[in-house]
Amino acid sequence: MKNIEMTAVFEPCKEGGFIAYVQEISGINTQGETLEEAKENLTDAVNMVFEEIRSKRSKGKANKMITQTMSFTF
Repeated sequence: MKNIEMTAVFEPCKEGGFIAYVQEISGINTQGETLEEAKENLTDAVNMVFEEIRSKRSKGKANKMITQTMSFTF
């Protein structure tokens, strides 16, 4: 596995706890009662999304696909 740097955002909730999401990727969000729990839950959510992407990518089209590692700077 490789490390990718993304921006994690943690917003405190009025009722307590935190909402957490990845700024660069819409749809990856979670929550936690504490900041530490929100971080752990966000890590799990990101890993699940990438595992699903890898799983779909490897089914059926693997022999027709060209993959390369690329770096992007924003």
